[in-house]
Amino acid sequence: MGGVRRRVLVTGGAGFLGSHLCDRLIARGDDVLCVDNFYTGTKDNLAALLAVPTFELMRHDVTFPLYVEVDEIYNLACPASPIHYQYDPVQTTKTSVHGAINMLGLAKRLKAKILQASTSEVYGDPSVHPQPEEYWGNVNPIGPRACYDEGKRCAETLFFDYHRQHRLRIKVLRIFNTYGPRMHPNDGRVVSNFIVAALRGEPITIYGDGRQTRSFCHVDDMVEAMIRMMDTGDDVTGPINVGNPMRTPVAELAELVIELTGSRSSLAFQPLPEDDPMQRCPDITKARRILDWAPTVGLRRGLEATIAYFEGVLSGASSAGGPPLRPA
Repeated sequence: MGGVRRRVLVTGGAGFLGSHLCDRLIARGDDVLCVDNFYTGTKDNLAALLAVPTFELMRHDVTFPLYVEVDEIYNLACPASPIHYQYDPVQTTKTSVHGAINMLGLAKRLKAKILQASTSEVYGDPSVHPQPEEYWGNVNPIGPRACYDEGKRCAETLFFDYHRQHRLRIKVLRIFNTYGPRMHPNDGRVVSNFIVAALRGEPITIYGDGRQTRSFCHVDDMVEAMIRMMDTGDDVTGPINVGNPMRTPVAELAELVIELTGSRSSLAFQPLPEDDPMQRCPDITKARRILDWAPTVGLRRGLEATIAYFEGVLSGASSAGGPPLRPA
């Protein structure tokens, strides 16, 4: 930008991932406009930024047009956990599709660069492991998860059509499981579920036999990938997978959480939900080559920081979260 401060819009910026992104953008000297309808986000996540002159918070739903002046747009707006996106599936689809149309229209008017936070859910219950970007996925278009899966797939379609038709400068990242401070205690995701249950001494519920695997990327690593993607040249559009390629069985994660919390929680097994994938693991070859990016925060170190955050939440302390983690 030649020394000119960037004006950056972050939709969904009061959420788990968005608030960490806002922190990083402010820290590097950008003007940040955070937009959120607070469906799952919270002002508590932004407590450290509210008094910062270069930070602005706006309550707005991206399913309606937005008229602002910015240089870059990070489109993160959409509930990302099954318990939240299945609560109002029609609104979830509208947020992904109408939200993408409105943000793309804004980017077109402003000639701004725009990044779409897509998801590993576009691969559905994959039959290819690990998942490369060229894999088209195995998605049930009428199942209970389709509002999110197909909504995000449609958003990707819109991004690439705007790129082809209007030469819009787009960036598409497919984000795999991410965890860390500021996760919602009741978001239904495996890391938060396990930690909260362990801290409360309650049984840890495992759906299926626990042998299904997930890849867990710490939020600090994910934010770094997003910023690196936005800073690439206009010839880089994606989609690019970002996540941790190390596969962790769900039962193994539960045992590690019990160890790190010192909990006496037992394991309780329940049937696997409909369309829940057995494996989800990114092929990050493109991220390594194009973004020079790979995860640096180890699972044990990341869980320790996440557990400390949830201890504060459950005890009524501030939910603003801690400092970024060093590689471990």
